Amino acid sequence: MRVEILCTGDEILTGKTINTNYSHIARRFTEVGLDVHWGTTVGDDRATLLKAFLQAGERADAVIVNGGLGPTVDDLSQELAAEACGVPLVLNEMWLERMTQSYARRGRVMPANNRKQAMLPEGAEFVDNPIGTACGFAVTIGKARFIFTPGVPREMRRMLDEQVIPRFLKIAGVNVVTRLKRFHSFGIGESRADEMLAGIPGLAIDGDIKLGFQAHFPELETKLAIRAADEAELMRRLAPVEAEVRKRLGNFVVAEDNDTLESVVLAALKSGGQTLAIGETVTGGIVAARVAPLPGAEGVFRRGTIAPAVSTEALLKESGASIALAVDVKLDDSMDKPDSGGTVTIAIAGAKGSVTRTARLVGNRDWVRNGACELALDGLRRHLKGLPVDERIDFERR
Repeated sequence: MRVEILCTGDEILTGKTINTNYSHIARRFTEVGLDVHWGTTVGDDRATLLKAFLQAGERADAVIVNGGLGPTVDDLSQELAAEACGVPLVLNEMWLERMTQSYARRGRVMPANNRKQAMLPEGAEFVDNPIGTACGFAVTIGKARFIFTPGVPREMRRMLDEQVIPRFLKIAGVNVVTRLKRFHSFGIGESRADEMLAGIPGLAIDGDIKLGFQAHFPELETKLAIRAADEAELMRRLAPVEAEVRKRLGNFVVAEDNDTLESVVLAALKSGGQTLAIGETVTGGIVAARVAPLPGAEGVFRRGTIAPAVSTEALLKESGASIALAVDVKLDDSMDKPDSGGTVTIAIAGAKGSVTRTARLVGNRDWVRNGACELALDGLRRHLKGLPVDERIDFERR
């Protein structure tokens, strides 16, 4: 089956907004065995967008359209989808009521222009969006089945997994359930992770369970993609492989699936009834900014300090927190060697005692700062879970 990804919006056509939606959609389709043949980006122009819909309908079997479902005049997807189908727009009363109630729950009156988001091509299949005001819909244009999704990334991602992929697999004649298991690790590179996972039965780049990696320093994402006839078969095949991957990657796994390193740290602090203070130098509050905005952090996070020098003793005394994390970075930058790296020192003190960890990271200023933030949060995670804080990482240099 030939699939096309069609993204709309002047902001992505001109490069003002980086189109991360396309890369995510393409990766997910590839992981479940859907072949992407075309990727198209179109601005907010009626004639061009209509032509793009008609062309995609001639060459593809299934098309996902991302964007253009908002309430403003430059959101054109519903209108031009209806024109391409040769039908009028009609009001979806159910979705209008859903939007109205959503605003009412927040003590607000829905703006009149949001009514536009409930106008769908006559005969369109409704595609639910459980977390936003832009519903999706599906229509047939030419010989292709089109599914329209909103451009908001978190809405698109949920709809992609719950609504789009199952429909596209059905169109392709593949009646299966799919799963993408993700492990987030820090401290190992892609080649080392590949070596660590070599030889697991059924796990390979083209195996029964597809193995993939995505590096985005300072973390590495290890992905296991699987398709099965039903949920029971899927879990029977995935569970032992998942357990073996978890075992082999060991202490380097900082989080799984939708969890993050900072959310894991926060959960560990909350379960232990602990409160936290963070002091930083060159990282300038980045470590604290990863923890403080999380839901529930207000009951745990006591203080974030930025100063030329920080100590855990002072943090504990001044904040009243039960555990303190201090992050110090000394950069080696000079006019001659701007990317020479720096030395990172993290110190942790609390009821379980004190520990210090020093590592030399090589790279430019941003690379070292990002590595220092990850090293600090990972050190705290390890300390809270009773794991060795001084385990060497691939990015460390003597």
